[in-house]
Amino acid sequence: MKKFLFLILPLAIGFSNSWGEVSVINDQQFYDESGILHIAGEIYNGFDIPINQIHLELTLFSNEIPIETVSVNSLVNTIMPGMKGPFEFVTLKNNVQDYSIQLNYKMSEPKNQVMDIVTSEFERDNFNNLIISGAVANKGEITANTISVVATLYDEKGKVAGVSRTHVSPDYLRADEETFFLISVLENSQGKNIVDYSIVAESEEYAAVPEFPFGTVLLLASSVSAYIGISKYSSKVIANLVSASNLK
Repeated sequence: MKKFLFLILPLAIGFSNSWGEVSVINDQQFYDESGILHIAGEIYNGFDIPINQIHLELTLFSNEIPIETVSVNSLVNTIMPGMKGPFEFVTLKNNVQDYSIQLNYKMSEPKNQVMDIVTSEFERDNFNNLIISGAVANKGEITANTISVVATLYDEKGKVAGVSRTHVSPDYLRADEETFFLISVLENSQGKNIVDYSIVAESEEYAAVPEFPFGTVLLLASSVSAYIGISKYSSKVIANLVSASNLK
């Protein structure tokens, strides 16, 4: 798969901005049993300020000829410094052999990181779909609105093998309260290889805490903290086409 790096550092007027980069990592393409193509991965924010308005332009290739360009949004609206947000593109096209990615984003105002995943549990249902349930808490001082919880699943190579997002009900959470969430990920051909996962929560007002949620079940006794460290700094991480807009 051909990868390229074009990094344009955005101007961050009014912010302290160290040298860094925003990159696409852990991405892969695969076909499931129904012949549906999945292209999934994560956007990593290497800057010291948040980014938002994140979308990717995927160019699909067949025999090295571009056949389509599509737009995909990050499942996390605001990616805080040092954190990741997943994406996934799904299509019925069966002749895609390669792809390239151009990543677009803007710098954003900081958010308080007080949305906390306090518990989570991983299991499979009777149809072998993956189920993640748990509780998210608002550790802030005001009500959190439009709360979403996003799960990213990883295979044994650390690649993204599935993503899913859910909105809690009711869609608000008062200060110092917590609520239940349930995420279902439909089984695909990569499901049998899933060995780890991460969860992130956000609202209109707040972002997730920077640490991986405490109490999450680890699959195959793998270390989540070690995995995150490896995935951030692995020499195998390859950035995709990257461009950034200036701060408004």
